[in-house]
Amino acid sequence: MRPAHPIEQAVGMEHYVSETDGVGGRLREDDEHFRVRELERFDTEPVDASMDAYPHLVFRATLQGWDTNDFASRLSDALGVSRERVNWAGTKDKYAVTTQLFSVYGADPEDVPEIDGADIEVLGRAGRNLEFGDLAGNAFELVVSDPDRPDNAVAITDELHEFGGLEGQENDDATSIGVPNFFGQQRFGSRRPVTHEVGLAIARGDWEGAVMAYLGNPTDAEPESTQEARAFVEETRDWQEALERVPNRLRYERSMIHALAEHDGEPGPDEFRAALERVPSNLQRLFVHAAQSYAFNLMLSKRLERGLPFDRPIDGDVVCFSDTDAPEGLELPDPDRLQRVDERRVDSVTRHCERGRAFVTAPLVGTETELADGEQGEIERAVLDELDLEPADFDLPGEFHSTGTRRAILLRTDLSLETDLLTLSFALPKGSYATVVSREYLKVDPVHLG
Repeated sequence: MRPAHPIEQAVGMEHYVSETDGVGGRLREDDEHFRVRELERFDTEPVDASMDAYPHLVFRATLQGWDTNDFASRLSDALGVSRERVNWAGTKDKYAVTTQLFSVYGADPEDVPEIDGADIEVLGRAGRNLEFGDLAGNAFELVVSDPDRPDNAVAITDELHEFGGLEGQENDDATSIGVPNFFGQQRFGSRRPVTHEVGLAIARGDWEGAVMAYLGNPTDAEPESTQEARAFVEETRDWQEALERVPNRLRYERSMIHALAEHDGEPGPDEFRAALERVPSNLQRLFVHAAQSYAFNLMLSKRLERGLPFDRPIDGDVVCFSDTDAPEGLELPDPDRLQRVDERRVDSVTRHCERGRAFVTAPLVGTETELADGEQGEIERAVLDELDLEPADFDLPGEFHSTGTRRAILLRTDLSLETDLLTLSFALPKGSYATVVSREYLKVDPVHLG
């Protein structure tokens, strides 16, 4: 174990579990150096099945230079249908080559247009549209550009194999590895990690602090004009003048400022909350989710510091069991199937963990969270005390409310390593981050992890 990059420490990822120096370099030098393919579980009928019974056309698209939302808009325009008729299971960004499923209500195969940067394969028809739950995971192929120490990748793999408690579990094509199942930097903002600070303020009922955490906090990674605008807002609270200074590209910040500028007099908690509610509902939820994720990351870091195992339970842990419908070769935890582990059950649950049937968890704290017992419970309570949080704090209005859940603390996968052109290939369950695997190998500023 060694200290993580300072930017990662700021979002709760305080350590690397591998001691070997990183290979260095960077990811995403080229779109083709970052490939993602969805692992879905969605059955289709033949393409000539009745449209009355199966009105959704399902196709697989390999995209380059498209993020999912923009492609869906381009597709709906080309088909001449509402954007609401296009659905998918997972959102991908444009700086990669991505392969994923889409469904379109009421479309025929001959309707599917040719779109630059998209290779489309019609699969069949379905009785319902695709949903987020249809995504089981993603398979990644990541090329590391300009590594300084590429030979170190083998030693790092060996260390991660040992951390995952996977001795003897390997094959000729891949090595089983384990890493802490941190929330990656993208959850908080790679260049300006503040979303969790907004969420923490919301959970504490500090609506003004939440708004200012988002509007202020200038960082060196931003353009100078943006830094100056954020500093002006922090120093003056002059909302009318701020509209002149804040760049148009910061549309969410401008939406908040507009709401405050419309109010006569000094805004109070209700006005600051209304300003936050001007941003899209998914961003409102993200603020709270980022706060939960930050607390989760801290809990994992504290468990590491205590030298407690990630691959097996101790007395007081809460485990979840595997999703039996997961694609072959993918360990997919089911957080709805939980069991508290007491001293009598440690050995039997350990055997389930060894076989990939059970996973030790930590909480994403919400109103319905029950904390662990024993030493893990001590960690969970200490982190919440440090953050001045408790489960009841997430009884919040509207989109900010969260009941919470639990999440596996160990991320295991079979990793294939190519050393000629340093390439990492592996598959992860939905909700887990490729960067928490790649960070152990590169050990660089997270901005170079993509």
